[in-house]
Amino acid sequence: MRGQRAQQAQEILGQSDLVMITERVDEVALRIGQMVKMGLPEVLDRQIPRHWTPRGRSWGWTAVIWLASILMAGDHRNVSVDTYLKGRPHTLSHLTAQVIAPLEFRDDRLRHLLKHVSTPASWHQIAHDWPARSMEVYDVPQDVIRGDATTVSGDHEVTAEGL
Repeated sequence: MRGQRAQQAQEILGQSDLVMITERVDEVALRIGQMVKMGLPEVLDRQIPRHWTPRGRSWGWTAVIWLASILMAGDHRNVSVDTYLKGRPHTLSHLTAQVIAPLEFRDDRLRHLLKHVSTPASWHQIAHDWPARSMEVYDVPQDVIRGDATTVSGDHEVTAEGL
């Protein structure tokens, strides 16, 4: 299909070097950008061991791209991830500064990632490291405090110390 499009473009444009690629971006840039800003790739890369010569995507980047595809499609199955990757190769490569190969997101590789993330030792360390990378604390002046009402009700007793 891509070859047909390239041939059609060459016929229409002649020998011009102009090539236009159209990909549906949606919220992918926002989702990947937020995970990068929160430091997810680095936190996961520190906690998940690599047992072979590093090649291909790191575990942190694998998780970021995989999570972005799940959030986009609302589906974690490999067929959805594969469709997601094939529909946005240039966008994903540009956002991650890496060449994206669908083979790096096979079921066995994703299973290996989940196996490591789900171990108690790794999970506790990730849960400890990630907030340090993703939370900011501000010094808020305390002379005026605003409390917004919630839309849900609760059954609480008011004491002298507060709720």
